[in-house]
Formats: sequence, structure tokens, C-alpha cells
Amino acid sequence: MRDLVIIGGGPAGMSAAIAAYESGIRDILILERDAQLGGILQQCIHNGFGLHNFGEELTGPEYAWKYEKQVRQLGIERKLNTMVLDLTEDKVITATNSEEGIFQIQAKAVILAMGCRERSKGALNIAGSRPAGIFSAGTAQKFINMKGYLPGKNVVILGSGDIGLIMARRMTLEGAKVHAVCELMPYSGGLARNIAQCLDDFGIELKLSHTVVEIHGKDRVEGVTIAKVDENRKPIAATREYIPCDTLLLSVGLIPENELSKAANVNLCRTTNGAVVDQDRQTSVPGIFACGNVLHVHDLVDFVSQEAEIAGKAAAEYVNQVQEASANIPLTTDGKIRYTVPQVITKKKDVTVYFRVGDIYKNVKINVFDGEKLVLSRKRPKVAPGEMESITIKAEQLEAATQLHFALEVM
Repeated sequence: MRDLVIIGGGPAGMSAAIAAYESGIRDILILERDAQLGGILQQCIHNGFGLHNFGEELTGPEYAWKYEKQVRQLGIERKLNTMVLDLTEDKVITATNSEEGIFQIQAKAVILAMGCRERSKGALNIAGSRPAGIFSAGTAQKFINMKGYLPGKNVVILGSGDIGLIMARRMTLEGAKVHAVCELMPYSGGLARNIAQCLDDFGIELKLSHTVVEIHGKDRVEGVTIAKVDENRKPIAATREYIPCDTLLLSVGLIPENELSKAANVNLCRTTNGAVVDQDRQTSVPGIFACGNVLHVHDLVDFVSQEAEIAGKAAAEYVNQVQEASANIPLTTDGKIRYTVPQVITKKKDVTVYFRVGDIYKNVKINVFDGEKLVLSRKRPKVAPGEMESITIKAEQLEAATQLHFALEVM
């Protein structure tokens, strides 16, 4: 019987482990399927990490190393090259590695920190054969930054998520020609700073409301046909344009790795594809917590670490049996706000609610209602789908609340 098992040794898993240790738990085990801790940060060699948490610009490996050093100094146990195969509602973990074979661990509490994976070409239904030269942006990033291979010389990128924007810059710096970044939506899915630093600074064209409608080539990509889309996201035939290229990178969304969550009968949110959680990041299964990109996709790793600390402290409280639910306040949204995390509040204490909007809006108010009563209102000059927003609700504002409804009002 272990007090706390954390599945995933990326920034979320390490931050949660450190927070749990600082909250008094000593019997902690991190299970990581890779050969080292750090998760996706190992291949993110660009800077921009750590501004919120450390007040300095770090690369991904530097940011990860700051947490790995703490994990090592605290003597927190970790098993690397270990794949978790199954998780039950009773918190029995089945895992495997080359040294121990298949083994099981019974835990008092479990923190899910498995991160997310990229949506692939198979989910897009693009016409054409299956030639070489089609990569997810993250795969291309690993090839260049960790393996030293350049995937191609003439590139088109579909999707303007942050990884796609960063790879547009990276491919350019490595000598490739990026012809265009095409985005199906009328707005970019990435951070404004990445659009400025990765596209504008390098003269790379961002084609909004455009998509790839056909891939040409049999053995290797020879080119793609792109087209503008209408308001229903249907390609407009008259706008078809052929771009010769040898590589197509896909940055078309991230999917939280929730197979283990499903196995443990954790309730999932249809919008985030992550678990439904309370303010402590506890899922619908008592004693199972979730944090980081497995819960909902974050823009900044600093926020991942902050969220993981919440989960780590709460898991420690659960193990020490000091966690008591005192409320059941569901959070709902109006559609313009797509989702909130948490989705339910079970303790009447100060809560920071994270949310994401469905379109670009300027001069808005974020209103929080309890029935007809306005609980809280905050102005924002601009909100966009690519930037996660947050709002803090005080304990006294929750005192008489039965349900909180989040609505966006354009002024």
C-alpha cells in the first residue's frame, strides 16, 4: 500500500509530488513511461517558460530541471521506463517495466498527470493517399530538437496551435521554407506572443479560414491544395490553391490522455475531454485527482505547475483524512464561455476558476450569476480562444450560492 502514486513525471507530476511532500506525505511514487522526467518539456528547447513562477525566461529542459532537482533533493521515489496499463476505481495500478515485469500497486490516493497527445491526420478526413512527409508538429519538433533530423525543406503547416507556430519558426531557423500556416477557424488557436515572435518576425503568412483539402504525392508529399472556407467551414471551390511542398505539419489540437481515467470510471467533460473535477482537482472518484494537460489543455507550463500544486496538497489532505466536502455548487457556462475548471465547487473557500472562450471578443464583462443574482463581474479588454482566462471567487461570495453560471457580456 502506497500513500500517493502519481502517474506521469512531466511538469504536472513533479509539481504535484513536491507539493504533496511539502504537505507532509513522504510515501510518494512517480511512475513515468519515458527514460527521464520532464515530459514534453524535454523537446521544447525554445524559451518563454517560467516567467510567472520564476520571474525569468527558461527553456523547457531548464524549467523541467528546476523541478527534477527538487524531486531528487527530497528523495521522492520514481520509476522510469514504466508504463501504467490499468487503473481501477479502488486505486489499484497495474504497470510494467523491463526490470519488474508486470506488477500492481495499491494506493491510498492517485494523481493523474499523463498529459495529452496530438490529434492525427486520421481525424481530419483530408483527401489524398498516405505519402511520407506528413507529421504532427510535436513529432517534427522531436525529430529536430532531440534526434537532429530535418523532416523536410518545403513546409506547409495546418493549424495555428502553439506547437505549430513554434515549429514554423524552428523549421525556418533550420533552413526550411515555410510557405504558409493555414487555420480553419477565423482566429488563431495560439498565444498572441507566439504569432508575433514565430510568424510576424519571420514573414510567414498566416492564412485564417483556410484548410488543406487535398494532399498530392504517392511515395512522398509533392504538394497540397488549400482552400478558403465559408462560415460553415466548408471549402470554397473557387479559392483552391496548389502549394508545392515536401512536408505537411499538423497542429490540429491536443487530446488529453484519459484512457486510464476511463478505466477507473472517472466522469469526463465533453468539452475539455478531461476529468470533471472540484476546486481541489479531485475527480468524481474519491482519492483520484487530475492536473495538467490531462485535465484540460494549458497555454503556459507555469499554470500547469500551479494547478498541480493544488492537486498535490489536496491529495495529501485526502491521505491524512482531513478533506471534507461542505457544498455542492455546479458551475455552468453560456456557450460563449466554453468551459470552466473546476466544474463543481465542494468547499466554500477562495477558488480560482479557469475558463476558455469560444471566439475573439473585445470589451467584455465576465459575469458570474447565482440564479438571477449577480455574484461577480470582471471587465476584460479582449478575450481569445488561444488564451486561458481566470477569475477568483471569494469564500464569502460562495456562502449562499447553489449554482454558479458564467456568462460573457459584450459591452
